[in-house]
Amino acid sequence: MRLSPENRSKTLIEALPYIQKFRGQTFVIKYGGAAMEEETNVENFLRDVVFLEAVGINPVLVHGGGKAITARMLAAGITARFVNGLRITNSAAISIVESTLDKEINPQIVNSIRAFGGRAVGISGKSVFLAQPLPPQTDDHGKIVNIGFVGEAASIRDYQVRQALTQEIIPVISPIGATADGQPLNINADSAAAALAASLQASKLIYASDVPGIMRDRQKHDSIIPTILLSEIENLIKSAVVSSGMIPKVRSAAMALQSGVQKVHLIGGHIPHALLLEIFSDQGIGSEIILDNTSLSPTFPSPHSQPPTQPENLQSFPDR
Repeated sequence: MRLSPENRSKTLIEALPYIQKFRGQTFVIKYGGAAMEEETNVENFLRDVVFLEAVGINPVLVHGGGKAITARMLAAGITARFVNGLRITNSAAISIVESTLDKEINPQIVNSIRAFGGRAVGISGKSVFLAQPLPPQTDDHGKIVNIGFVGEAASIRDYQVRQALTQEIIPVISPIGATADGQPLNINADSAAAALAASLQASKLIYASDVPGIMRDRQKHDSIIPTILLSEIENLIKSAVVSSGMIPKVRSAAMALQSGVQKVHLIGGHIPHALLLEIFSDQGIGSEIILDNTSLSPTFPSPHSQPPTQPENLQSFPDR
């Protein structure tokens, strides 16, 4: 359906105050799930990222790659297993994870951005995330499970990322870390993006995945909750509105907000141009999570660790 000239002009005018406000700000975008699976989704999403850079915003992309890794593992005779949203990664699997992320997916994304007229550089997460191993996890049956070469970001080395941003180049980063002695560790991409957003003091952390937002009823996409206060998250988890794989995602969001990130967005990567609709329209299209006065203390558990709390400067307009 073609928009009338009047409606097209209204769309551009609606976007103007957001473009003006966010010029020069840094957005960390976790890119995964459906947004990476279909060619049309990839084209729509990465064109949105190029648009952000073109209007003066500094996008930083942290990508996933779960389905591709699972396929490569199956081809090697390794069955994918997960506990608490974390992929069990033995010595054979970590080599597959590393090569799939750094040598296959990361260059594909960089090349796509360049094909759409953007400038991008691929950065292995091993040079960004100084990682430490995660302890064994307790599964749903109360069994202790050794998850192998899986870690979390103990600290961030963001020099390469900042250098790219100063040159108006989009950094594309894989979610794999390395210990001080160089051992690669698989890192949950949501957690990696949150840690990097906190280090960069990004104004926004955006999760683009299979889920279009936080929904009151997961069977009804029109039940998306547009705005959520950080202090409401644990109640949403207790009431099972937030459950399963969404729990580590929203707890990563909580960590980022309490570490200085101004706002977190959750959008469906399969929705055409969801990134632009969420950022540059009054109503948005997904869910946003914001800090409130009752959530300034570190009271929200994370999947792994709790970063230091810092005050946050909320901006009242525009809302998205």
